[in-house]
Amino acid sequence: MTPDVTAAGGQGSDVMAAVDEGTGLPEFVIADVSRDDAWMSVQLADAPGLDDWR
Repeated sequence: MTPDVTAAGGQGSDVMAAVDEGTGLPEFVIADVSRDDAWMSVQLADAPGLDDWR
């Protein structure tokens, strides 16, 4: 995973992650909050752990 990635168009991006424990099963969400509709989610049980990202 590369920190401080530059988004298309030369503008910086602001990526965040969170666990959504709303209705249904909890989901792990990753979003670029500097852009509209730039997010993805996966059920928390299927999300890789921190050690798996290394």
